[in-house]
Amino acid sequence: MTSRANKVAAVTLAFWVMKICATTLGETAGDLLSMTLGTGYGIASVILISAFLVSLALQLRSEKFLPAVYWTVILTTSTAGTTISDYMDRTLGLGYATGTAILTGLLIAVLAAWLLSEKSLSVENIRSTRTESFYWAAILVSNTLGTALGDYLADDSGLGFAGGAALIGTAIAAIALLQRFTAANRILLFWLAFVLTRPFGATLGDLLTKGGEKGGLGFGTIASSAILFAILLILLFFNIRNHRRLSPAR
Repeated sequence: MTSRANKVAAVTLAFWVMKICATTLGETAGDLLSMTLGTGYGIASVILISAFLVSLALQLRSEKFLPAVYWTVILTTSTAGTTISDYMDRTLGLGYATGTAILTGLLIAVLAAWLLSEKSLSVENIRSTRTESFYWAAILVSNTLGTALGDYLADDSGLGFAGGAALIGTAIAAIALLQRFTAANRILLFWLAFVLTRPFGATLGDLLTKGGEKGGLGFGTIASSAILFAILLILLFFNIRNHRRLSPAR
């Protein structure tokens, strides 16, 4: 088993801001490709899964943490997760509730396999190729799950886009309070937050792109994706600059 330097981002407030931005962009960009550009969920899934596999290969081959590569993988798991979820729920006709249930079971299975193999689910110190493979598998499944859950809350639960985002935002705030003021298990809190930030991004993305008749703001997938991409680039620039400043000189 190959052992390398820690290759994942530190879990800070900036991490969560970039995660939400990347997952929201994943929702709007996935919809842009599959619906606005008319490729369909099946072809869009193939394209975006291919992009994920290419970015993941670059990440796995790197010997150290590279912010641009790491966040590219986060983004591609979000876009791929959007189209995979839509293909399951809409093209295959499983529905949001069934898709959410299947993906929840799959995420539990991935985390259980990770725990049995590595004896830990820590995300603070990813140094081996095997551990990193579990890490990215869990992220891909959680982002796919988040899309299905976000669609379920927005469309089937009756909450709408704003209501779904408000509910998930409240849950994320509760997790943040548990992190700050209690001794609750940090690994469990991380994965709860990681899963929930995906449907938060999904519902936020729908809120930005959908028309007023559906409870959205009506910006559309193209404008929303462009705005979110610009924001993510700015955040990435500061992330790279901060990483270089804190890295020891060679």
